[in-house]
Amino acid sequence: MKIVLENLTKKFPGRNKKSKDEVIAVNNFNFEIPDGKLIGLLGPSGCGKSTALNLLCGLLAPTEGKIYFGEDEVTNLPAENRGVGFVFQNYALYPHLTVLQNIMFPLENLKGKDKLTKEQMREKALEAAKLVQIDELMDRKPGQLSGGQQQRVAIARALVKMPRVLLMDEPLSNLDARLRLQTREEISRIQKETGITTVFVTHDQEEAMSISDMIVVMKDGVIQQIGEPQKVYDEPENLFVAKFLGTPPINVFTGEIKEEKLWIGSDFCMDVEGVRNQEVYVAIRPEGFVFCQEETPERKLHCCLQAVEVMGRDISVVATHPLLENVVMRAIISSETKVDTGRKEISFELKKNKVFIFNKETEERIYLK
Repeated sequence: MKIVLENLTKKFPGRNKKSKDEVIAVNNFNFEIPDGKLIGLLGPSGCGKSTALNLLCGLLAPTEGKIYFGEDEVTNLPAENRGVGFVFQNYALYPHLTVLQNIMFPLENLKGKDKLTKEQMREKALEAAKLVQIDELMDRKPGQLSGGQQQRVAIARALVKMPRVLLMDEPLSNLDARLRLQTREEISRIQKETGITTVFVTHDQEEAMSISDMIVVMKDGVIQQIGEPQKVYDEPENLFVAKFLGTPPINVFTGEIKEEKLWIGSDFCMDVEGVRNQEVYVAIRPEGFVFCQEETPERKLHCCLQAVEVMGRDISVVATHPLLENVVMRAIISSETKVDTGRKEISFELKKNKVFIFNKETEERIYLK
């Protein structure tokens, strides 16, 4: 089911009674979600991603704009008539019902030609349970299940009606790290098996990038960038997107362009042909550094060594720089590289494809030739 959002906007009354200023949670949202894809809505808390999800499912009415499911406009259609499955952050299971009864519950509300017999409901519930691999737990109640099992019950309940659209609001936030990894893999598998168009809301960029076909990065209710996860990571359009994606986070310096050369302080780092003289932000991915064993390269960045963290296949070099926005910078280099931890100063060459330059005032990307 293709989903189209046209100029979707949601405004809430201001919290201050004396002020009439409205809070814009979703601002002029335009986006087409392709049929059968898993889309990650990604952004910090308060960016409007959960509001956008509630607009999609009909729990909130938009202030402006339209929503289409396929060719059908559903902007004013009640939530129960949209054919949407919703998985909540806190599972929202009925504690007095068994797993079977929880999964069957949406089917019991079907009326008219869609009404099912008890046996049909049981069969559909069992199919959904098998899909999420909890068919051996049907007689248990939620209190007898682990967090991951409860989340699977919630997903099965959302899938039992085979909805046109599946919506998930931070479904993994209550799980521990190992279980999150396992469950997100399960969500990806289920989505591919069912082919249901799925919108997945999270503030965890690793989650969104690992399972999404496309991600939508949001800030203050406004779309910042849309694209395939790897492409957004490799080609951020502004400083916010560059800083939001990536673990460890990107290293941001204050720099300057003079005569088509990029300088960070007194260090000449790289040529930037065709870019006018100006102050800039320089963002360098942790994997964008090449450690210099000797002071031979002309283009290098000098830093003060703080620590070397061995991570198995890689080494994380922790350093500082007076023009660094972060407290420390991290450079990820091969574990085969020998770093003298007794040195106070170290230097790096930079990989040009891992260096992003942004306008100091607008924070928009300056593209290099």
